[in-house]
Amino acid sequence: MRRGLIGARLGHSYSAGLHRTLGGYPYELIEVDELQLAAMMKKKDFSALNVTIPYKQTVIPWLDELDERARRIGAVNTITNDHGHLKGWNTDAAGFEMMLKQAGMDVGGRKVIVLGNGGAAQAVIAVLEELGAGQIIRVKQRPSAQTLTYPQAYQLHGDAQVLINTSPVGMAPDYQGCPVDLDRFAQLESVADVIYNPHRTRLLLQAQQRGLRTAGGLIMLVAQAAEAVRLFDGKLVGQDQILSATADLARSTLNLVLVGMPGCGKSTLARQLAKLSGRPAVDLDQNIVERTGMPIRTFFDRYGETAFREVEAEILAEACSGSGQIIATGGGVVKSQENIERLRQSGGVFFVHRDLDQLQADESRPLSRSQSDLQRLYRERIALYHQAADFHISNNTTVQQCAQQIWSQWQRHADLFINAGIQKGDSQ
Repeated sequence: MRRGLIGARLGHSYSAGLHRTLGGYPYELIEVDELQLAAMMKKKDFSALNVTIPYKQTVIPWLDELDERARRIGAVNTITNDHGHLKGWNTDAAGFEMMLKQAGMDVGGRKVIVLGNGGAAQAVIAVLEELGAGQIIRVKQRPSAQTLTYPQAYQLHGDAQVLINTSPVGMAPDYQGCPVDLDRFAQLESVADVIYNPHRTRLLLQAQQRGLRTAGGLIMLVAQAAEAVRLFDGKLVGQDQILSATADLARSTLNLVLVGMPGCGKSTLARQLAKLSGRPAVDLDQNIVERTGMPIRTFFDRYGETAFREVEAEILAEACSGSGQIIATGGGVVKSQENIERLRQSGGVFFVHRDLDQLQADESRPLSRSQSDLQRLYRERIALYHQAADFHISNNTTVQQCAQQIWSQWQRHADLFINAGIQKGDSQ
């Protein structure tokens, strides 16, 4: 009988791969409308299902029994079929609990702001109550008896210590969305976001800039799938396997991004890394040339730098919407804070550093035609490269050696992507 995920739109779901990895059984993505859902629940021709938006509450009347956690939460994301007896479960709670644990987030006795009031919020609140949160404040755009508005939260609860986003604000393709102004919460210690695409939401990036502990939704996704595997098949998935699967998923979906000065070797390294990894290489400058139909220097001379940066930002956004790529950027891409955020949301960013006296001026580059141009650019941009980068790598060696160091660094530090709290790393 069938195992799978039911929902309205499942095109970007990772569930099939996760269940094959963790459970070792066939798993389908089953898009259904409400009429098809009703027919499926009546026919019961499945052994177990996961349930996602918008049916986590819709399915409840069709079930014969609810697990206690699912009853408290009021939402179901897993259904088991025991000889026609349908039981509803909620594994989001187990996933969120591991998310907090792995990130080292302590909610005991603390004031916690929860953004959103849907099914995910109910699972989060159930866990917070079980872990002894001191006070839980529910916040959403429209007021209700159980929730506050954002202005009310700012006014009354600016002393919150933990903030958790369960709303869809910031989810792809709304990469620039951010649900809340973190500056209004001066005592924050930790910020978690259940969104897993993008890997680092704008909310998490802003939290990291403030030095706060952060957690992203990818590990919650994997951990809740592991709990579903147990319910589906009786198979226990250990913590090490959950962490490994999370790191593998991050490694396969995130982009590896190269930033650095003109002439530091980004494009050459991207091609070498593509050969080494089997990933596609994306050269943003080459894409700009193809889009505009002229060399970059010609475009600069004809239309100016402002027009060039607009085209660059547009092409960068398109590239960052892809996954599993090697992306070589232009030297000036970091001049825009929005670009830096897009790159960091897209994946892991390597600052490719080459000694200034090793950089070669190039007449074809509009801003680095001479050594004095390079020295000026270096002074202007060095702090921006450091701001953008998760990792730093020296390219004073051969292309092959540098590419191997980058790939080894990427493989070795994949576990740092588990909770979207990427640490700054230095090459060895």
